[in-house]
Amino acid sequence: IDSVKIFDMIEKKAENLAVMARKKLGLNARSVGAAEEAVRGSDVVVTVTPTKTPIVQGEWVAKGMHINAIGADALGKEELEAGILNRAKIVIDDWEQASHSGEINVPLSKKIITRANIYAEIGEIVAGAKPGRVSEDEITVFDSTGLAIQDVITAWRAYEVAEEKGIGQEIEPLYC
Repeated sequence: IDSVKIFDMIEKKAENLAVMARKKLGLNARSVGAAEEAVRGSDVVVTVTPTKTPIVQGEWVAKGMHINAIGADALGKEELEAGILNRAKIVIDDWEQASHSGEINVPLSKKIITRANIYAEIGEIVAGAKPGRVSEDEITVFDSTGLAIQDVITAWRAYEVAEEKGIGQEIEPLYC
């Protein structure tokens, strides 16, 4: 990663994250004043917003770009202009979940895309059943709604850190 551009509607939040990324992660990070500035010229774009109105426009997306669409995690939310999905290789984490609450839910409901537009579930690529990117020019989109296993792993890691630091409070399990 050569550089990181961060945009937030609240400019101070973007600047604070850029400062943290520089100090703690050693990244060449800076805040920018507009979503377009963050997207244009980037190789990888990560969206994490609660919006129901697309914030990433198709004309900003260049050949070879990868987009991790993480924010559209509920019915009606969408971060990407639907035309982007028609140009991209779309990978989802889980069909049942993504089709109802992921980035693809609105374009599916409007019949802008169909299930045939979905290239793969991420597990198919990880398991080697399907290749990931096959061309440097491919636009790829990963629609991540989040899987329960991610929550389990995060909770386990939080538990390990709490144990290492001797912090937290042990509670009795609700179900035995």
